[in-house]
Amino acid sequence: MRAEMGADEVAADGFVVPLAVRMLRDLAGRVASAVSGSVPLVEDEGRSAMVLKEPVGVVLGIVPWNAPYVFGVRSAACALAAGCTTVLKASELAPRSYWAVARAFAEAGLPPGCLNVVSCAAGDAAEVVGAMIAHPAVRKVNFTGSTAVGRKVAAACGENLKPCLMELGGKNCAVVCEDADLKLAAESVVAGAFLNICMSTDRIIVHAAVAEPFFEALRTAADKQAASERPTLVSAASRARVQALLSSAVSAGARVLVGSSRAADTGDEPGVRVTPTILTGADETMAMWNEEAFAPLAACTVVDDDDRAVALANRGGYGLSAAVFTEDLRRGLALARRIESGAVHINSMTVHDEPALPHGGVKDSGWGRFNADMGLDEFLVTKTVTWKD
Repeated sequence: MRAEMGADEVAADGFVVPLAVRMLRDLAGRVASAVSGSVPLVEDEGRSAMVLKEPVGVVLGIVPWNAPYVFGVRSAACALAAGCTTVLKASELAPRSYWAVARAFAEAGLPPGCLNVVSCAAGDAAEVVGAMIAHPAVRKVNFTGSTAVGRKVAAACGENLKPCLMELGGKNCAVVCEDADLKLAAESVVAGAFLNICMSTDRIIVHAAVAEPFFEALRTAADKQAASERPTLVSAASRARVQALLSSAVSAGARVLVGSSRAADTGDEPGVRVTPTILTGADETMAMWNEEAFAPLAACTVVDDDDRAVALANRGGYGLSAAVFTEDLRRGLALARRIESGAVHINSMTVHDEPALPHGGVKDSGWGRFNADMGLDEFLVTKTVTWKD
């Protein structure tokens, strides 16, 4: 990860690898119950039945460059635990990391042929993926990546009548209510915003009554983290896209609260350093408010009530993760029900991927779920067997 994408030690060793290990341990404890099936009662006298859970067949996992050990392990392990031979189509930007995942499974005793890794040049990816989706041996596809590419993968799956699990992009919001613990909210928002991950906090919606003290707390929290951490972008193209979003927002009236209006260094890929940046004065007409940045870049806006906060949170097509900060749990739960998102975290950051909890999005953030029993069930098919006594 460090060589291919410039990942720092905190991201690689402190978050990605430990989470991958926890995923494996959690799945190991779920296999027996997840594939056991059931024996239901039936109406027809003299007839018995059982419902079996069987592997769906060969699974194609298409995985991204960021956090390869998490996405490689999750994509492969859920399918393997369900009994499915798996093919990982590695990101062109992180092929060695995905080969390392396959090597770890092999060294652990996984038989040859159960897990396979395919990598190719970026220019050949569309053709290679299309051929694999169309291959009759492949029975299901899981894809983790951008919504734009996800649409193309889903279209190819539809043409071939292949079911697919889609974990796509996010434009994740944090709602800070007037009764929130502002220090906790600021620290959580900064921790969630200064990452290159689909669950990163991109949009910060603050109640007007606490806007100024929250912005001050945000500066303090951001200064502490940014002083020792400057995240990396994977390529110069990513740097240009981030800078375009930032420049457009500033030109439209947004103001830099933390960071710089020139967010990224010049430099060779991989590992282009970027200054974590938070803006105030953003609104829903700005591209930065609506388009996934996939960078440590966030924008704040101020609202007068919960209705407006929910409307802004639900604006746009994404629905992956959200956060609500309030000292009133009943209020937090009410907001969580209204926000259109695959997950809502009350008094914690938007970045939360726990093996025991289903993970996935709604709307343009995809469908289906990884993790927990639902993650295993994605790679099983149900068969009903009946017989006359």
